[in-house]
Amino acid sequence: MSKSSVQKVKSPSDLIDEKIKELGDWRGKLLSKIRNLIKEADPEVVEEWKWRGVPVWYHDGMICTGETYKKVVKMTFAKGATLKDPSGLFNSSLEGSTRRAIDFYEGVKFNEKALKALIVSAIKVNKKAIKSES
Repeated sequence: MSKSSVQKVKSPSDLIDEKIKELGDWRGKLLSKIRNLIKEADPEVVEEWKWRGVPVWYHDGMICTGETYKKVVKMTFAKGATLKDPSGLFNSSLEGSTRRAIDFYEGVKFNEKALKALIVSAIKVNKKAIKSES
């Protein structure tokens, strides 16, 4: 079998890198910043690539997604409705009983410390759910 006939399978992290580069605008820069904040909040986070192009971050369950649209980068927390958000970062999907999201628009300034705290809280919710299942 020749080298050209063997396709290298790309890791989710590689696919996220490609997505950021492909975007090539404020959305890519913002997605990269969000990704870095997630990794700072949880160095053990696992990156996945789902639903034909959505970065997803896990630790003992899904933490959040990083969706990109024409005018917004959306960070959806899988169990966001259970999280306390004293800084008021959640601004989307507020009516749901499970998820909550943050829509980031071009040029937005946000509280990075509060976002990291929200990520850590989401991980704690996942860990608590695992403990209650055992």
